[in-house]
Amino acid sequence: MTTTTSPAPPAPRERSRTSADAARSARRRRSAAQWLFIAPAVLYMLAFFGYPLIRNVTMSFQDYSVATYFTGEAPFAGLDNWRAVFADELFGASLWHTLLFTLGSLAGQFTIGMGLALFFSRRFPLSGVLRSLLLLPWLIPMVVAGTVWRRVLDEETGVANEILRGLQLTSANIPWLSSPDAALVSVILVNIWIGIPFNMVILYGGLQEIPAEVREAAVIDGAGPVRAFFGVTLPMLRPVVTVVLVLGFMSTVKILDLILALTNGGPAHATETLGTHTYQLSFLQLDFGQGAVVGNVLILVSMVFAVIYLRANRDGFTEGR
Repeated sequence: MTTTTSPAPPAPRERSRTSADAARSARRRRSAAQWLFIAPAVLYMLAFFGYPLIRNVTMSFQDYSVATYFTGEAPFAGLDNWRAVFADELFGASLWHTLLFTLGSLAGQFTIGMGLALFFSRRFPLSGVLRSLLLLPWLIPMVVAGTVWRRVLDEETGVANEILRGLQLTSANIPWLSSPDAALVSVILVNIWIGIPFNMVILYGGLQEIPAEVREAAVIDGAGPVRAFFGVTLPMLRPVVTVVLVLGFMSTVKILDLILALTNGGPAHATETLGTHTYQLSFLQLDFGQGAVVGNVLILVSMVFAVIYLRANRDGFTEGR
């Protein structure tokens, strides 16, 4: 008669090692699945954003000209392109104009957009129709808007001067786009007109997410409209305001087509920005190396603003919790 013995159960240490291996294997599978889902987006970003960015940086250190397209040779130029750009007075003027254009546009778009969002947050007849009509400037292509406004602001035949003379607000034609003193302000005003609908729509959506009970409680506590706005509404809109300002900055700082359609960077370079300066160097003067330098500066300005603003907003949010 033979007896069989069952295998001894695994030791506790072996059981814990087996469960740890199984947990690590499950984590690896989850990680692989996550990377599999985001791989198309990563490949897209690398192909259409990463490669052009790296290529633009390398081009700024090369003597890249029209001859390069025929010979395939772009000799290494070191910092020559950077020195030439920074030594050019037009680069400093373009940087200053870009700052004024961006800040002026953002201030006007946000202020008027917030006012309209607050106005439409109160229900009244035809409010939806009016909101839809106010979206039209945002839907019009930049080149079309620039061309139309160039005719409107024409010094001799423009509708703007005709209206001002008809209202007896001026007796002489105003050189909106032909005067170095007025051209940049005119371009900023046109860009404000274009960007108002975007700010209004996003801020209006944010206002709809604020509970009515919160605002009613502020009114019951004796807060007036101004105090309720700055003490209750604006703090609760902070994430939405962040999105509006960051996206607005990114779209405004690189505007090219609107300025080309209105003034082409003139008169006397009064509306020359980093975007138009890059265009002038690369596609008119055909100096692609120096054009790449200005383009890299534009990218750096955008990145610095985005990092500083988002970090400041995050720190403020953390302190408020």
